[in-house]
Amino acid sequence: MNLETNTHPFFQHLENYQEFLPDFRGYLTHLKEHFPTYLRINTLKISVEEAEKFLTRDGAILRSTAVPEIFQLSPSCKVPSLSYHLGFIYPQALTSAMPVLAMELQGGERVLDLCAAPGGKTGYMAQVMKDNGVIVANDRKLGRIISLMSNLKRLGITSAVVIQSRGEQLTWSHPFDRILVDAPCSGEGKYRIDAETGRLLHARRGRTNLSAIQKALIQRGFDLLEPGGIMIYSTCTLTPEENEEVVAHLLKKRKAALVQWKPPVESSPGLEEYRGKRYGKELGLAHRFYPHKVNSVGFFLAKIVKPK
Repeated sequence: MNLETNTHPFFQHLENYQEFLPDFRGYLTHLKEHFPTYLRINTLKISVEEAEKFLTRDGAILRSTAVPEIFQLSPSCKVPSLSYHLGFIYPQALTSAMPVLAMELQGGERVLDLCAAPGGKTGYMAQVMKDNGVIVANDRKLGRIISLMSNLKRLGITSAVVIQSRGEQLTWSHPFDRILVDAPCSGEGKYRIDAETGRLLHARRGRTNLSAIQKALIQRGFDLLEPGGIMIYSTCTLTPEENEEVVAHLLKKRKAALVQWKPPVESSPGLEEYRGKRYGKELGLAHRFYPHKVNSVGFFLAKIVKPK
């Protein structure tokens, strides 16, 4: 692949990623492959065993993953329409489940999903909590709120309260036990390259100061957290400016601490420094999930605690 012939900003700094991306050539090759489809079984409506039988009868060919309720769908199969509309399944990238698993949710807790739409992670939270507790699912755009409410209704979730607010300005009368800040990002973890034309697929249009927005979101999320509570910051991008730099900003502004977590799929540690910027040793506790290592969307995740 000739990176010099591509004008998209992603290609212009892609070579810099050689500094931290394991098997960089393998990553470039993987960019030309399609991501597999993963299906999360919604155990609020059906057990994993029953769903497997139901989906198999519907023609689905499934492969198990490291997460018991998530299956990889064979490329030769389409998402089973009946199971989808009945709320038995939710198409969700394997790595997209990692932030919810890292939250280590318990039933009865007060939970905030600060950037919730379209609702995949919110629905998974409710599933893990057995729909017992309160999940405040927030998003700022009405169109995304509509899709969020539609998905939660289809999945049969009753514990979620949907609100519309700018996440950076959200106020709430009581602190939360768990918070997810799955921030809007450049989405580099989803990028693909057309094998024939070399054109970049799934790239965001326009340029925004995403890092500034992310820093405001993570800081607001932390301020809404109960002392002793846990917050997850996650993105589906690779760039350190939207990942480690954002978390390092929080550590400077607030008495926050990163904690260890062992994911069920392969990950690499967060970056302690990048191109002259030092983020600190604590960032090594964060996780980077690379597309060519997990065969799913690239992701970043940091597990943060507010000390009592």
